[in-house]
Amino acid sequence: MSGEHQNPLAGSDSVVTVEKVTELKRSDLYDLCDAAEAAIIDGGGFGWVSPPDREVMERYWKGVMAVPERTLVVGRLDGVIAGSAQLVRPTRNNEAQAFACNLTTSFVAPWARGHGMARKLTQAVIDEATRLGFGILNLDVRETQRAALTLYDHMGFTRWGTHPHYARAKGRTIAGHFYYKVLERPEDQTEPQA
Repeated sequence: MSGEHQNPLAGSDSVVTVEKVTELKRSDLYDLCDAAEAAIIDGGGFGWVSPPDREVMERYWKGVMAVPERTLVVGRLDGVIAGSAQLVRPTRNNEAQAFACNLTTSFVAPWARGHGMARKLTQAVIDEATRLGFGILNLDVRETQRAALTLYDHMGFTRWGTHPHYARAKGRTIAGHFYYKVLERPEDQTEPQA
């Protein structure tokens, strides 16, 4: 989500959908890898500075699907996966922070930006965290991700701190900002679900 690019081939009638994924079909895995690679090249690599080999990228996404504490949410533009975000729940032994979860690895491919996908992905993670009974949603983001920073500010996240040496990319140190959002918990739940 580093810049505001718009797909010149996608019209105003393009359809953006967001869904929680429980298994990745081979074609979806390819689309997800392609979208992630485009985002990494554009500077929004959720940790990567340059795209890894395709085999490494595929293993990464398969690994995400295998971790019980992770929920993968994907965004599609006209049926093609073009972005994703993850909800990460605390491990069962982390009782002290069992009320909080994290939004991580959120991105939209440059060719799919400008259609509201990032907002829909973020809202889907908020909704899932709320549904599961969490009270806090945390996230962190590089200062270079201007569109993401604006989005999180507009969606009611609170910036609580800045780490001046958060990341290093292309020979330069990049600050990172830390956010949280207090979630409205369903009244019938007192503890988050596993």
